[in-house]
Amino acid sequence: MKIKDLLAYEAIDVQASASTKEEIINKAIDLMVKSGKINNREAYAKKVFEREEESTTGVGMGIAIPHGRDAAVTKAGLAAMVIPDGVEYASLDGQPVHLLFLIAAPEGGSVHLEVLAKLSRMLMDETLNANLQNAKTADEFLQILTDAETALEGPAEEEAPVNTNAPFILAVTSCPNGIAHTYMAAENIEKKAKELGYRVKVETRGSGGAKNVLTAAEIAEADGIVVAADAKVPIDRFDGKRLIQAPVSDGIHKPEELIARSLDPNTPLFKGNGAAGADSAGGEKESGWRAVYTSLMNGVSHMLPFVIGGGLMIAISFLIDGFFVDMNSLEEAERALFGTINPAAAFFKNVGGLAFGLMLPVLAGYISEAIADRPGLAPGFIGGLIAANGKSGFLGALLAGFLAGYLVNLCKKMCSKLPASLEGIKPMLIYPLLGIALIGAIMVYLVEPPVGWLNTQLNFWLESLNGSSGVLLGALLAGMMALDMGGPFNKAAYVFGTASLAAGNYSIMAAVMIGGMVPPLAIALATYLFKDRFTEDERKTGPTNVIMGLAFITEGAIPFAASDPLHVLPACVVGSALAGALSELFGCTLMAPHGGIFVVLTIGNPLMYIVALIAGTIAGALILGFSKKKIAAKTAPAADEEETVAAAA
Repeated sequence: MKIKDLLAYEAIDVQASASTKEEIINKAIDLMVKSGKINNREAYAKKVFEREEESTTGVGMGIAIPHGRDAAVTKAGLAAMVIPDGVEYASLDGQPVHLLFLIAAPEGGSVHLEVLAKLSRMLMDETLNANLQNAKTADEFLQILTDAETALEGPAEEEAPVNTNAPFILAVTSCPNGIAHTYMAAENIEKKAKELGYRVKVETRGSGGAKNVLTAAEIAEADGIVVAADAKVPIDRFDGKRLIQAPVSDGIHKPEELIARSLDPNTPLFKGNGAAGADSAGGEKESGWRAVYTSLMNGVSHMLPFVIGGGLMIAISFLIDGFFVDMNSLEEAERALFGTINPAAAFFKNVGGLAFGLMLPVLAGYISEAIADRPGLAPGFIGGLIAANGKSGFLGALLAGFLAGYLVNLCKKMCSKLPASLEGIKPMLIYPLLGIALIGAIMVYLVEPPVGWLNTQLNFWLESLNGSSGVLLGALLAGMMALDMGGPFNKAAYVFGTASLAAGNYSIMAAVMIGGMVPPLAIALATYLFKDRFTEDERKTGPTNVIMGLAFITEGAIPFAASDPLHVLPACVVGSALAGALSELFGCTLMAPHGGIFVVLTIGNPLMYIVALIAGTIAGALILGFSKKKIAAKTAPAADEEETVAAAA
């Protein structure tokens, strides 16, 4: 479908203006209504804004492509706006939007994906972008766009005969959540290869599935292969070829470099079936780091729904009991049941607890899956489950995920010489059996024992400090709560706090709880104060982290700690330690083992407790914000984050 067939003259405004993102989108929707393509403005607008809540459609370069698919759309259409003064849009590059295209697609169709793909490729041309922004009338705008589309589709028949002796470059582009960067990378690689006089074919793997798929004959003929992707793509088919793997952003910004390296005789030949041999964007050392980073992000992205969904349900259970239960009237044993006393609270606590309990197995399972593909999933889950039910917690689950993945890859190599007749039972029997047995033995006999010993020693040490210096102990315990967020240090501090609570020492429990509340709160505040240090998806978790932090659910900070531990953990530890020290200094006490701010009725000196919490939160947020680099300044690993923000579908 051609863009000129979708864009009506009356749906173009070359002198648009707005003060907010919502206002400019509503004006674009009004243009769509004017074009007669939708019969229910409210229904269509709801879909457009729901899509916007998933992730920004501001793709950078001053461009935004919002879209909605609904039964209210009677015919696929486009609306276009030039915004001379720009409008803030939370775009990838943080720049205002000057050019906006709104897509309307009928329900059940995929026209919006096709149009998004075409627009993404066309608007990569900076000259076209500038010409559209400088258009003075709707007629001129439509003519510029029509000429560009004709130029994009027309020259294929007029191209000079192909030089069959020229190098043949194959490429695959993909991004995790959308298609904008997928097609931008494809366009730039293809354009650069043709400029160099090479033959080229690019396979795109976006929201609409794999397009322009490479054939076996083409792969056999290829002289070099470039995979510019931040999502998993099948690469075993390139066995025996010179293969370069890079972030999708390098496909956009460094196509010539990638093509040259794919043709370099010094580039090693890729070995399929998970074996090493593929080069990466930045040499051997960077390749290793990127593999670790990508595997970790695979685990974190799958874990996040369990953290948020389960954590919020637990927070709701505390809120219900906080409103309907008088903690001062409860016996000590009953206080330990906080969150399950009211029947409604018990429902939220039990279901949320089940979801929350899957957090670490899912993290480990999908780290392993990223390393060893599907055969790594079961061993990773089991390793994470052992960590969750044992004493190693979050750190143990991280270790289990990587160990399980590499163990399964080792099993694959060991089984590579088995008869071909056994090929079918490897993934169904051999890999799960060996993988689960090996990771189980390693976790039970090598990981859990030293961590258990560490916990015991930590408790002995904390008991030796009790009473000697309340402020120092408060800072230490609160800092430990933030150090590994569910791991051995966190558990040791919490166990010590609950033991002190049972012994009638309520100030220690107050320091422990405030230390666990600060990390998610500090991170939420940092995402608000330092927007250019965090991706769009990270900023969206701010409200959920506030709720989890107030409910004493430290694990809301885990995705941030996992993706950037060198900056997140020190900031959280300092913030928590400050809050814990102030809690002890102000003489605050706490009579409940859990619940955070929702058990305010059990807090002694609640006003100063809140002051301590705010002080720790601000300190942690400032340290984190000033220590992190801006997203635009990051290198290869940040490409995943940038793509998540920029995904347009």
